[in-house]
Amino acid sequence: MAECLVNKQAPLFELNAAMPDKTFGKVALEDIMNEGKWTVLFFYPMDFTFVCPTEITALSDRYDEFEELNAVVIGVSTDSIYTHLAWINTERTKNGIGQLNYPLASDHNHVVSRKFGVLIEEEGVALRGLFIISPDGEIQYQVIHHNNIGRDVDEVLRVLQALQTGGLCPANWRPGQSTL
Repeated sequence: MAECLVNKQAPLFELNAAMPDKTFGKVALEDIMNEGKWTVLFFYPMDFTFVCPTEITALSDRYDEFEELNAVVIGVSTDSIYTHLAWINTERTKNGIGQLNYPLASDHNHVVSRKFGVLIEEEGVALRGLFIISPDGEIQYQVIHHNNIGRDVDEVLRVLQALQTGGLCPANWRPGQSTL
């Protein structure tokens, strides 16, 4: 299943997505690269679950910070775009995610989840995988973990900032500190 993709070119993808304006559209890594932006691509198991909305809304609530770092966030599951839109149209107080500031893409045929090594084949869902992809398409960060644990937005932002320094960042490095 999961292999180390760090320092490799990211598999190019184009996926159908429920967009922030609640329309359907497409998200393509090549388009983001052509804009010279970083990509924070994260996979999650499925809509209308318990842990997923906590991290999806946490990332959305801090989307401005990603934009300030010239980064685009894309969430991906194997659910359909119609399920994504239904979840977006459900209030947060009712196990929905409400308005999002980034697209939720559908990997309904499992191709992209498989290419990124996060697909649980026998279940047809993705593990919680997160990839930070540089503007030139290189995967510079990869983390995959158990589906019971949500991600930490502070850590994702910290790693993105560390990668953008281009320097050597020691343990516990924080933005504003010097690199080695």
